[in-house]
Amino acid sequence: MSMFGDGLDAAVQKAFTRPAPKNAGPQMRYLVKQLKGTKAVAQMLRISQRTVERYVKDQIKKPRPDLAARLEAEVKKRWQPQIRAQARQKAATTGGIVIDTRARIGYTAPIGTTDEDRLRHLTVALPPQYAARLFDAQEQGASDQQLQQIAAEALKEVYFQDNGRRAGQLESVRFTGIEHLEFDL
Repeated sequence: MSMFGDGLDAAVQKAFTRPAPKNAGPQMRYLVKQLKGTKAVAQMLRISQRTVERYVKDQIKKPRPDLAARLEAEVKKRWQPQIRAQARQKAATTGGIVIDTRARIGYTAPIGTTDEDRLRHLTVALPPQYAARLFDAQEQGASDQQLQQIAAEALKEVYFQDNGRRAGQLESVRFTGIEHLEFDL
């Protein structure tokens, strides 16, 4: 499970103007329309083409739990692409992104400071340039570790250094042991 990737996706999904289809029939019809055929949907979901046709005609109504999860994930991934793009663009240019986390956070600094990791609960509004970096990295297929590093740099800049007004000698921030992570646009 990708904690940062899933968190960014969930934040963007809050911008949707209509809910995604909930039942298997409408979900399958949506995917068939998007992928322009039952064969492509069958290959993507790893089921037979005939099974897809049965869902489309509402001959089968309740999928197996593993198929239901794959079906829901694929629909959400493709649902309202323009709204998704607008939300990302707004966050990356004007709005920024809010990160709410409970994790072990520490930092590397000169000798004589209390730099040990400790459990912190932070809710920090990150400026648009960090939202842009997070979304760009996610789009390019960055790992959760890389997204975590970008978030740590953002927390260093915004929370610890207060945009350059304090803690100027702070070298890096350790962002580990994440118990809770949520993003909001």
